Amino acid sequence: MSHSSAPERESGAVITDWRPEDPAFWQQRGHRVASRNLWISVPCLLLAFCVWMLFSAVAVNLPKVGFTFTTDQLFMLTALPSLSGALLRVPYAFMVPVFGGRRWTAFSTGIMIVPCVWLGFAVQDTSTPFSVFVIISLLCGFAGANFASSMANISFFFPKAKQGGALGINGGLGNMGVSVMQLIAPLAISVSIFAAFGGGTGVEQADGSSLFLQNAAWIWGPFLVVFTLAAWFFMNDLSASKASLSEQLPVLKRGHLWVMALLYLATFGSFIGFSAGFAMLSKTQFPDVQILHFAFFGPFIGALARSVGGMISDRLGGTRVTLVNFVVMAVFCALLFLTLPAGGEGGNFIAFFGVFMVLFLTAGLGSASTFQMISVIFRKLTMDRVKAQGGSEEQAMREAATDTAAALGFISAIGAIGGFFIPKAFGISLDLTGSPAGAMKVFLVFYIACVVITWLVYGRNTKKNK
Repeated sequence: MSHSSAPERESGAVITDWRPEDPAFWQQRGHRVASRNLWISVPCLLLAFCVWMLFSAVAVNLPKVGFTFTTDQLFMLTALPSLSGALLRVPYAFMVPVFGGRRWTAFSTGIMIVPCVWLGFAVQDTSTPFSVFVIISLLCGFAGANFASSMANISFFFPKAKQGGALGINGGLGNMGVSVMQLIAPLAISVSIFAAFGGGTGVEQADGSSLFLQNAAWIWGPFLVVFTLAAWFFMNDLSASKASLSEQLPVLKRGHLWVMALLYLATFGSFIGFSAGFAMLSKTQFPDVQILHFAFFGPFIGALARSVGGMISDRLGGTRVTLVNFVVMAVFCALLFLTLPAGGEGGNFIAFFGVFMVLFLTAGLGSASTFQMISVIFRKLTMDRVKAQGGSEEQAMREAATDTAAALGFISAIGAIGGFFIPKAFGISLDLTGSPAGAMKVFLVFYIACVVITWLVYGRNTKKNK
């Protein structure tokens, strides 16, 4: 195939001619190709979130199938995938420009089959040591890293004006994996799905029912195989997004990167941290409530809010949405104290649940609006810098796309640490005082600080940042 015909060939795995900011190009084929890549990216990312948060549903059930781990150990298992996922997001953020979006999506989706299969066998043998569960939970973290590469990849496909919406859909529907998992896992473990394939036996419960805990992990295997193949055969690599590590790393020197990382930690960190810890926390505060029947609601609301939040931010400006959002988060975080039982007495589950739902909603909305801010801020910074150095418009566009993708990925890594910090904080607070209130006080101070920071750095000159 000669190079001159390359731009014409749109079914090829590698696309050499990609100009999303050119309206004619976008109308003719850009839009179609970008949409196809987005709609394969979404289920891959959704499955990644299912695997990443697997332990938030499995840990609660381990005692029921005969494991004798402490509450703190169980909180640890729900927190660890967030830790490894956060750390791995840093290298993952830079992988798409090195390997290409199609190859990396297929690879990163395929390797998630490993922890799923292993966990299914581990839960069936009560002699499995805690250390093995620690390793599997760290491997589940690989799934959490996919978010960084997935968002970076999708940002290359869309023009600036549509990035908030596209990233909101990819991130929001991807985040939906948390609630899909928390809805499906409890159903899957109550029926014998894989018995025909020699899929192990159930563990009899006090009420006479059987618990097939292995299914919580195995149910994702067939889907992972299907979408790994879909990514490999139907997604594209953009040659325009190729960049070495050395071209991407200077973004770490920008002050804005660290400010935005802090704001994203407060929004997405809250979403993923509450998702991981909410079921365990409810169980400690309201032991009589069957929380696994309701746990999926929070992540579901947060993910929907994120999908819509990108579009709202494209319209109103991300800074405005983020600022209002943090005020609401602080207020509801304060209200949570009124709903908790004191010394095992009182407490209102319905109020507790309601307040948490608003926190999930604002965490999702804020995740989208902060991401939209990152796109706008980094594009503007890079364009200004390249032009000041006398670079061409085209060079400025290319560098802006690379910088934005690297910033999105890296900031998403810092945000994910919230998934480790929040359940761990609940665990420590319960251990020391018997109540989660201590942890909530820390979060409250943090949200108030974010209101102040957003206002000082971006809010006062919204006109410029819009």
